[in-house]
Amino acid sequence: MKPKKLSETILNIIKSKGFKSIELEPVLESKYILQRSGENFRKFIFSFYDLNGKELCLRPDLTISSVLRYVQNKFNSKKKVCYIGEAFRKTYNNRDSIIKDQIGYEILGSKNKKKEDKEIIDTSIKILKKINFKKAILKIGNVELFYLLIDKLNIPLRWKRRLKRHYWNQKYFNELLKRLETNLDIDPVFVEADKFRYIKMRKFNSLNQVAGRTYKEILDRFDTKIKDPRITATGRVNTKIIKEFLKINCDISEASKVLNNFFKKNALNIIVSKDYFPIKSFKSKNIKIKFLTSNVTNSEFYSSLIFSIDIQSKKNYKNFISGGRYDELTNNLGLKKISAVGAAVNMYL
Repeated sequence: MKPKKLSETILNIIKSKGFKSIELEPVLESKYILQRSGENFRKFIFSFYDLNGKELCLRPDLTISSVLRYVQNKFNSKKKVCYIGEAFRKTYNNRDSIIKDQIGYEILGSKNKKKEDKEIIDTSIKILKKINFKKAILKIGNVELFYLLIDKLNIPLRWKRRLKRHYWNQKYFNELLKRLETNLDIDPVFVEADKFRYIKMRKFNSLNQVAGRTYKEILDRFDTKIKDPRITATGRVNTKIIKEFLKINCDISEASKVLNNFFKKNALNIIVSKDYFPIKSFKSKNIKIKFLTSNVTNSEFYSSLIFSIDIQSKKNYKNFISGGRYDELTNNLGLKKISAVGAAVNMYL
C-alpha cells in the first residue's frame, strides 16, 4: 500500500474509534522541550527568538504539542484526539533527514485509566490488522513495576532515584548497576580527602559557594552519604535481583504468575493481580502478545504502561506502533498534571 493511502486508512480506523482530528501548532516554547530533555537536547532542535526575546522552536515531537494544547486550552473533560504531521529534529546523519511524519492518537484527561489503556491497545491492534504482515509481536510492559521493585530494595535513597531516572538510558543504567554491584568507583584515598574537606567546610559560612553550590548543599549531600552509604554485600544482592527482574519475558497470560513467583522468591512484598494488565490474552495465529520487564520503547515519556508492536520484515522485526501512559509528562514540563495515554505509528517502516 502506498504511504499516502496507508496514512488515510490508518486515520480512518482511528477516527472510527471516536478520536477527533486536531491541528497542532508547529512552534512551541523551547523551555518545554529543554525542561524535559535537558540542555543536551538543544543541538537537535531548530530554535529561534521572537521580538520579545522568548526562545521558540519548531516542534521536535507531536506528543508534547498535543498535551500542551490540552493544558493551555484549560480542558477539564476527557478528550480523544488524533493528528498527523511533521516533527522537526536534526539527526546529523548522512541523509540529514530532519522531518518525520507522525500519526498519533491519545486519550487525555481520563478518569478510567485501565479502560483507556485497553482502548489504545485495541485501536493499535485494529490498525495492525489492516496492513500486510506475516507475523507480529505485541510487547507489553509497565515501568511502574520497576519503580516498585527499586523502592522495595535496600539501596540508598539517592541511588533509587538515580536508577529510576536513568532506566531509559541503557548504557548509563548498566554502568550504574556495575557501580552498585562492585563499589569500584569508591576510592578510599578520595573518601578520606572528602572527609577532611567536610570537617574544614563546617567551620565556614554555609552560604559560601563553590562550583555553583553552597557549602550547605555540599555538606547536606555528604551527610546523606554518611547516614545512607552503599554497602558492597547488599549491592551485589540487589544488583542480581534487578538484573533477573529485567530478564523476565513471558506470554501475557502468564505475566502475573511469573511476577508473583519472582517477588515471592526474593521476599519482596509486591503482589500483581490477574487483571493488572489491560489485555490478558489474544487469539491469533500471527500475533503474539509478550510481557517484558525490560524497556520495550525508546522514549522516556512513560510512567506506567508501555507497549510496542513489531512486525516481521524478512528475517527481522521492525517497530510499527509504540505507546504507553505518560501521566507525568505535563508535570515534568512544569504544568498541571493530567492523565494521558497514547500511541504513534511509524510511517517509515
